[in-house]
Amino acid sequence: MRPRCRISAQTSCFRLFREDRPALLRYVRRFLGSCEDSEDIVQEALLRTCEQAQQIVEPRAFAFTVARNLAANSRRHTRAAKTYPLGDLSQSVVVPSGTSLEGEVLAEEEGRLLREAVAQLSPQCRATFQLRVFQGCSHKEIARRLGIAPKTVENHLGRALRETHEYLRKRYQLTATDHGRRASTAER
Repeated sequence: MRPRCRISAQTSCFRLFREDRPALLRYVRRFLGSCEDSEDIVQEALLRTCEQAQQIVEPRAFAFTVARNLAANSRRHTRAAKTYPLGDLSQSVVVPSGTSLEGEVLAEEEGRLLREAVAQLSPQCRATFQLRVFQGCSHKEIARRLGIAPKTVENHLGRALRETHEYLRKRYQLTATDHGRRASTAER
């Protein structure tokens, strides 16, 4: 008799994902406005619903409630990340590599470009990146501070690294064949 309940719970989760996911996405987008964040929240809400499927009577209502709560937490943490002082990047980004004036100018330029790249990130992604890179927090500590799942921390860090690297690459106009040097106007 127990396996029948498990099949029923799995069927309920599959049906919930297939039939109610689009409505759940629209519902969450009303709270957040961000498609990418909405996807993450809906995925987390559906996962939590499926984990609890055998204990809940109305999986659809449970999924919408979980999604609403996750969206509210996300908004709250995004606002907090915008106002939470994470330290002065200008003090910790790049240490001058030498005592020469040229070295200091290059280090200052590198620091400025890195600050620009980090400023381009979404608020929660930026907060995650700054906590990890500039304050040396562990993934668990970041998750606790921002109220997000450790897996979300990993996702944000991966996205931050990709976007920061892409910004710097575009800024320096590097290509795979340039091997770190700028292409001259004649080569373009």
